[in-house]
Amino acid sequence: MIIAAKFRGPPTSGNGGYVSGLFSRLIESSDAVEVTLRAPIPLDHALTPVAPIESVAPKESVAKVVDGETLIAEIRSVELSLEIPKLPDWAATKAAQHLSYSLVEDFQPGMPGKRGFHPICFCCGADHETGLQVFAAPVGENQVATIWQTDAKWAEEEGLLPSEYLWTAMDCPGQFAFLQAGIRTGLLGRMTAQVHFRPLAGAPLLVTAWTIRVEGKKHFAGAAVHTEDGRLCSEAVTVWIGRRE
Repeated sequence: MIIAAKFRGPPTSGNGGYVSGLFSRLIESSDAVEVTLRAPIPLDHALTPVAPIESVAPKESVAKVVDGETLIAEIRSVELSLEIPKLPDWAATKAAQHLSYSLVEDFQPGMPGKRGFHPICFCCGADHETGLQVFAAPVGENQVATIWQTDAKWAEEEGLLPSEYLWTAMDCPGQFAFLQAGIRTGLLGRMTAQVHFRPLAGAPLLVTAWTIRVEGKKHFAGAAVHTEDGRLCSEAVTVWIGRRE
């Protein structure tokens, strides 16, 4: 298993949402999948999937990914219960997109001349050459959203969007929801997601994210992807590790 450099989040490691979605394929589950990231994900480097390993609970599937003796990720099937806020208006969301943290000039002092909070991130990076361009912007109290225009070139079998791209799209918006609240979090530590169905690649999708709670250094956010007619494609809870609040 190799994470290509194009799927980066930080400049030298994999995007948390993308790798979590990719790792989720290691187990079969009709429920949600929880991926706990234990170390930065190296790029263009062979990782070893170990799946399945012994179950620790009835009907629970468990796997892991390692890099030699370093544990990279743990993957398990879980149940997900998430209350999704009222969806923002589609037109208003599109109109707000220019306010996205992805598009702010010189946001990162260490990257002069670049745009956004993570300029070269595969999910939210405006300066990524082939990124997904998920540019979430504030649309209400504690909520961000964007109209994500997917690309038909991303299609897998039957023209459907890869599941790990849905995972990716629900990653950075959670961090942006905390930015809207004036909180800068650290890296993604855990993502629990359920993909209900994969839409056609090329369709516009509504991505929303919102803050849930803070527990010490753990910052919990929710995220969801809906079709233009309001069908829920996927939902997730992301846990960001940051400073203790």
